Amino acid sequence: MHFSSRLLEQAVEEFGRLPGIGKKTALRLVLHLLKQSDSEVSRFTHAIDQLKEQIQYCKTCFNISDHEVCEICTALKRDHATICVVEDTRDVMAIENTNQYQGVYHVLGGLISPMDGVGPADLKIEALLERLKKDEVREIIIALSATMEGDTTIFYLYRKLKDFDVQISTIARGIAFGGELEYVDEITLGRSIATRVPYERNIG
Repeated sequence: MHFSSRLLEQAVEEFGRLPGIGKKTALRLVLHLLKQSDSEVSRFTHAIDQLKEQIQYCKTCFNISDHEVCEICTALKRDHATICVVEDTRDVMAIENTNQYQGVYHVLGGLISPMDGVGPADLKIEALLERLKKDEVREIIIALSATMEGDTTIFYLYRKLKDFDVQISTIARGIAFGGELEYVDEITLGRSIATRVPYERNIG
């Protein structure tokens, strides 16, 4: 792709680093920004700066938050004895959109994937075990994507959790194997949460 401006090329290269953004889309976004007023572009860049400078991760569940402890963890109406374990913040958002779950969450920050160099120590698994030791938890719902990495992580978690006095459930497999949780429609995901099953059934 030939550029008439070095600055334009640099901007396109930076936008092109974003996931799912190709060179043509990056160029379209940059040209769109050039047409905007200074105040609109300033608002855009200010939002990005604030995101990087002020965003926090909840010290309890590790969800992205504006505060030290997120609004879900501080909500009195939530069932704090039920913890839903998910891969990342996108999954929290997907489950919340179903309006079928009223417990709290624990965000692992990824999935076990030896091929990508991600092991159990890279995830927030020990922090989950600490929550179980100090809090009164009745049920752990493991809601991970139906992929090889997801199943590997579920099995590892089960081995770590099975000695605790807590029910361990997984979401029902209304989700096709290989499906990412964030892309599942709200009705299917909601039913999968509502009709969760004890994990022991899957390994018996």
